Amino acid sequence: MISKNKLKIFNDPIYGFITIPNSTIFNLIEHKYFQRLRRISQMGMSYLVYSGAHHTRFHHALGCMHLMQKAVQTLRFKGVDISKAEEEALFIAILLHDIGHGPFSHAMEHSIVNGISHEEISLLFMENLNAEFNGTLTLAIEIFKGNYKRKFLCQLISSQLDMDRADYLKRDSFYTGVSEGNINTERLITMLNVVDDSLVVEEKGIYSVEKFLIARRFMYWQVYLHKTGLVAEQLLIRMLQRAKELVSNGVKLQSSKALDYFLENDVTLKAFNNEAIQLFAQLDDYDIISAMKSWQFHDDFVLRNLCEMIINRDLLKIKIKKKPIKKDRKHSHVKALVEKYDISEIEANYFVFTGEISNQAYEQNSQNINILYKTGKIQDIVKASDQLNLKALTKPVTKYFICYPKDKM
Repeated sequence: MISKNKLKIFNDPIYGFITIPNSTIFNLIEHKYFQRLRRISQMGMSYLVYSGAHHTRFHHALGCMHLMQKAVQTLRFKGVDISKAEEEALFIAILLHDIGHGPFSHAMEHSIVNGISHEEISLLFMENLNAEFNGTLTLAIEIFKGNYKRKFLCQLISSQLDMDRADYLKRDSFYTGVSEGNINTERLITMLNVVDDSLVVEEKGIYSVEKFLIARRFMYWQVYLHKTGLVAEQLLIRMLQRAKELVSNGVKLQSSKALDYFLENDVTLKAFNNEAIQLFAQLDDYDIISAMKSWQFHDDFVLRNLCEMIINRDLLKIKIKKKPIKKDRKHSHVKALVEKYDISEIEANYFVFTGEISNQAYEQNSQNINILYKTGKIQDIVKASDQLNLKALTKPVTKYFICYPKDKM
């Protein structure tokens, strides 16, 4: 067998050349679990709004690892002690933090698995890989879970200013063309420091943090919660729910072996055994797209129409309001649909539904972003900032939506 060159370099459109730090990282990237991320879209159905948003979780994971390399380099330069073992664990944890995402990133969490988050599935994958890699991932798992004794290492993985957010804001901004989300990751990382085992940002970086938080708010309203992307994801969730309902009633649907398993079984976290892990590792966007292309010709009125809507981008109409949607408004749309197509109310509810969306750019009482002054004083970014609107970003903003069919369906 020919030995592989493990000193690979990735040419990333955001950061330029990304280097692989060691052979363990190389072997994890080469693993089939991680290669699957090439087939998982980073932004779900957002490509139906922003045509360039076809980047994947694979791109994002490598970008996060690159930023983590920069963060470790910066903190060591400032005298923060990070051992070789901790360094490798950080790289592994951030590389694998999203390995548990299902097809189209979030749709599966709300449809064909029962109450399981992608973080929980990521942890299952990491534990599985740890056994395969003879315990090499043990420290990375502790950091990923937030259990490690050195708090700032956990904050680099998951906090309000972590490498995950730093990458996805900049990357998603680039691929969507929404310049409001473009942040200066290099300056943010350069301004990082550690005090009393907690991550802080030096005073000179205060404006970069302000830009980061404002960019996050813009990206959520303008991109992640865009009404067209929102209704498309809701349709995808309901399409999978309908498929699962039909299969549970004995209807045979054409789909891949991996998708079959999750349609046929009630998969909870407790039931997520090795068989489920192996089949989940085979499941990606292409399974769903292939199934939709087949199901658009199915006899079932609901499944057929939901698939056609997504494939042809002929989506439901969506209205977003500041106040909750009145029940009689929803009922009138359901009634009209029942009468027009002679379907049940249960079936009509797949096409007429309400919900809410919320955006809070900064949670002031949860893992605060702290500013370190030259005097040694530490202060939360909201109090440190002279931006009056930064306080407003701490308050959750909730909006309400109703979706219903256009004239034709």
